[in-house]
Amino acid sequence: MKGQEEDKNIKRVFSRVIPYLKDNTKAIILGIVVLIIVDAVQLVIPLIMRKAINGLGTPGFTRGNLAVYMLLIFLMSAVIAVMRYYWRILIIGSSWHIERGLRMDFFNHLIKLSQNFFNKSKIGDLMAHSTNDMNSVRMLFGMGLVAAADIFIMIISAVVFMLSINTKLTVYAILPLPLITILMMTFGKRIRRQFHKVQTSFSDLSGMIQESISGIRVVKGFCQEETETEKMNKFSKEYRDLNVRMAKLSGIFHPSLGFVVSISMIIVLIFGGRATINKDITIGDFVAFQSYLGMLVWPMMAMGWIVEMYQRGTASLNRLNKVFDTKPEIIDEDVDHTIGELHGKLEVKNLRFRYKMIEPPEKLFKGEEIKENELIFDDISFSLDAYKTLAIVGRTGSGKTTIIDLLTRVYNPPKGSIFIDDNDIYSIPLEVLRKNISVVPQDIFLFSDTLANNIRFGRPEATLEEVYEVARIAQVYDEILDFEDKFETIIGERGVTLSGGQKQRIAIARALLADPNILVLDDSLSAIDTKTEKNLLDNLIELRKDKTTIIVAHRISSLQHSDHIIVLDNGKISEEGNHDELLQKKGVYWDLFQKQRLKEKIEGR
Repeated sequence: MKGQEEDKNIKRVFSRVIPYLKDNTKAIILGIVVLIIVDAVQLVIPLIMRKAINGLGTPGFTRGNLAVYMLLIFLMSAVIAVMRYYWRILIIGSSWHIERGLRMDFFNHLIKLSQNFFNKSKIGDLMAHSTNDMNSVRMLFGMGLVAAADIFIMIISAVVFMLSINTKLTVYAILPLPLITILMMTFGKRIRRQFHKVQTSFSDLSGMIQESISGIRVVKGFCQEETETEKMNKFSKEYRDLNVRMAKLSGIFHPSLGFVVSISMIIVLIFGGRATINKDITIGDFVAFQSYLGMLVWPMMAMGWIVEMYQRGTASLNRLNKVFDTKPEIIDEDVDHTIGELHGKLEVKNLRFRYKMIEPPEKLFKGEEIKENELIFDDISFSLDAYKTLAIVGRTGSGKTTIIDLLTRVYNPPKGSIFIDDNDIYSIPLEVLRKNISVVPQDIFLFSDTLANNIRFGRPEATLEEVYEVARIAQVYDEILDFEDKFETIIGERGVTLSGGQKQRIAIARALLADPNILVLDDSLSAIDTKTEKNLLDNLIELRKDKTTIIVAHRISSLQHSDHIIVLDNGKISEEGNHDELLQKKGVYWDLFQKQRLKEKIEGR
């Protein structure tokens, strides 16, 4: 039963790689055939040397005979060199193909996973999976496969040739070799456990460096360079210590294998030397026997290498499989594939929603503190006709962003609670839903690329003229022209070289270029001054009069021209209507409006 369970576990571990092994079967088999040829030629060389050495003491053996043997050895060495090149290309090349395919599968799987997965996963872990773990898998199916094939061929062939020379001497030579099995069993599991610790430590180190560099402005702003250096020293020291322990294990394991082989060579030297002196075997036989025994040194040493690569590779595959086994929460299920376009009619019916946490509750969502099982919405309902503008307003933490996340299925809403164009949101294919809705989020992300490429991210085929046009609408065109390279200016990672207002307007231009049927501005006007905001909104109203727009904002001035406004408070819609209607109610909306007017007066706007 235990053996069957282990077999099942091995199959599960390697199941992710099997398709790529099948794709590269021809190259791998051809590579192994070439490797067999190399080994066969290597095995013939000691026989030539044996004949040449035995011939030296016989009458009639001339320099010409010696030259023939030398030429044969030279030609065989040349064949070995050429053939080694080809098996490396075929087998090692296949391992790179396997790594690439696995990495692409891993990346494609990652981008399908739901937001909850990334809320509870460290970037350092995912980076370690994409680098070190992939490298370990490649080594297992590259040099690991070569070494395994080489060991099998060379050990059997060398022992057969040794037996053909002298059976008794062969038995003496292989007596110490069972010690190798004991060493592999002793060190194999330890190496695997230690490697898993090393990879985990590397994940922590990568995550710490990524966070520190991404937050370098905060680090410098609070003079925390020394604190970050101390943290770096701690993580780096742990990673070093674990690698040193790994090196100690390898440092004991590999030399121990070599020591066992050395014992065999000493035994052969003692008994083989005695047999040669007693004329039981010729000097040529003794030299050939030692050559074959020497050929066993690499396979014996390679056994340890294979054990280490196998343990590293399987540990990495186990780590990767944990991610691969994570199922996306947001998937297409029972969708209506006839739905190809959305017009933007919205209806929310009796929406109740709470976040489901897998990890202990933390502040996982920017702008909103979410507690485990906290009820965010308690039976809210509203509707909006197509081609209209909806505004959502409320205090911090009232759930404004959550509504957008549910509308775009970043998180799954309860079934039967959100409808678009009278279709339950679950019946709309995800690709259709997200192609028809463009969201400009609170947390703007820009790529380390040109301004033009950042704007046309959603439509890579867009012309420069189209890019210029949306930049004008977003009120950022003139500022871009002030840069030295204008639209070809390469911005820093996440747009660190731009102001907050510039980043927001570039993100708005990006969304406008996609020309969605439903545009969502999720508090993406907060860093823009009032005058620029007014011009931008005037442009938007004109541009999107025949499309649906949703604006989430704190600033009332951003909402005044909306067709419908909902005010969120304590998980419910406390008020709804247009701007004038809400002011007449003198409730939460009126209170926010008065406070903002007072603030503007104080600031002298």
